Amino acid sequence: MDDGRRQFLRRLLDAPGPSGFEQGPGHVWRTEAEAFADEVTLDIVGNSYARVRGTAGPEAPTVLVAGHVDEIGFVVTHVDEEGFLWFDALGGWDPQVVIGQRIRLLGHAGETIGVVGKKAIHLMKPEDRDKPSRLSDLWIDIGATDREDARRRVEVGDAGVIDAAFVELSGDICASRSMDDRVGAFVALEAARLCAEQRPFADIVAVANVQEESGLIGAAVAAFRVAPSVAIAVDVTHSTDYPGADKHRDGEVPLGGGPVLTRGATLNPVVYDQIRAAARSHAIPYTLQATGNRSGTDADSMISSGAGTATGLVSIPTRYMHSPNETVHLGDLTNAARLIAAFVSEITAESDFRPR
Repeated sequence: MDDGRRQFLRRLLDAPGPSGFEQGPGHVWRTEAEAFADEVTLDIVGNSYARVRGTAGPEAPTVLVAGHVDEIGFVVTHVDEEGFLWFDALGGWDPQVVIGQRIRLLGHAGETIGVVGKKAIHLMKPEDRDKPSRLSDLWIDIGATDREDARRRVEVGDAGVIDAAFVELSGDICASRSMDDRVGAFVALEAARLCAEQRPFADIVAVANVQEESGLIGAAVAAFRVAPSVAIAVDVTHSTDYPGADKHRDGEVPLGGGPVLTRGATLNPVVYDQIRAAARSHAIPYTLQATGNRSGTDADSMISSGAGTATGLVSIPTRYMHSPNETVHLGDLTNAARLIAAFVSEITAESDFRPR
């Protein structure tokens, strides 16, 4: 990955954008898209779109490539008399991960830093020390003297994220709090960038869709709006190259092994076959996973949009999902974008994605 792409990824990952509050990373994404896309738009729910037109003209088949730009976070539910903030989750959290973290709040007066508070272990009763904490046991301390002081900076309904910036661990292995699924939005746009250079037959519409973590909302809107011939969800998946990983359930999925192609009930078998064929013909490394009734990704909502959509799923192997240090290999992002662009390049007027 060249330095320009790496810097764009860093800006995208560091912009706070919890589910329902994605304006920051959405702006970063659209600004990058405007450098090469034929059309950049924003819809009513906050989805960002970048269309690259193919050579087929107005009747071109369209491939929608969706990566959700939201991340898990928190929302303030109460400001008490002492100025402490009580909060709820935006998305799915392991409460033990939240303890002791710094929080970046998107307050009405600008960003505010707070710390997650919990009773110190010294003050706990012996029988309480080994009990897992719940989010309802925790609070955020912004250093306010009282409720009035706190409300000058933060109000009920303001959202926040863990304050953990992008970091390079070693070579192309990097960590961030928002890999899930900011890397999917990155890959979608990079695939569109490659198509802008190659100009295939089909159109590609990259989407940085919102509110995946709160109900797969944005992708359903995007698929209905675009009515594509094919919709590919780009998301993260659990790697299995760390201690204690369950390879019997999740397969052999290493960081750096290439994008993961998934088969499952909400995924079109023709799309899967053609993505896999594109990987083979272009010598792009990949691994395989299978899923049961649902994939847990935006593909699940896009398949039933409108008259129905042929769906595919390309995933990025990730360690430590839903934590401040979600970890990926940048080479997997590059290869995922290459693979999607290769798949789009092989679509013709005769392409038929109906399972037979």
